[in-house]
Amino acid sequence: MYDRYKAKAEFFMIYIKEAHPSDGWIMPANERQGISIRDPKSYDERVKVAEKTCSTLRIKLPCLVDGMDNAVNRAYAAWPDRIYVVDRDGRIAVKAEQGPRGFSPGVEQTREWLSKL
Repeated sequence: MYDRYKAKAEFFMIYIKEAHPSDGWIMPANERQGISIRDPKSYDERVKVAEKTCSTLRIKLPCLVDGMDNAVNRAYAAWPDRIYVVDRDGRIAVKAEQGPRGFSPGVEQTREWLSKL
């Protein structure tokens, strides 16, 4: 979707607080896959984790990082993940349900909206 529409729309992935840190709510799937990320205690640590995550997952979108005050997460109820489309006038055009269950329907909603550009 990014490759198809990046000339018509700006895309960003915003790294928010870690959903399943190794020093918090540990997911068995993360343990099986060898994923162990401690909850960052500073913004610099969060940036490093975000950079590593975006690189490891080969995310093509520009990756931004929410501050330690979690302002973006709070403003958009983004945890654990969510898709939003903000139109040129700054209005929310698509607000998907929270992930992971709401992620796939959100992708479809986003694709439909972008196809009208």
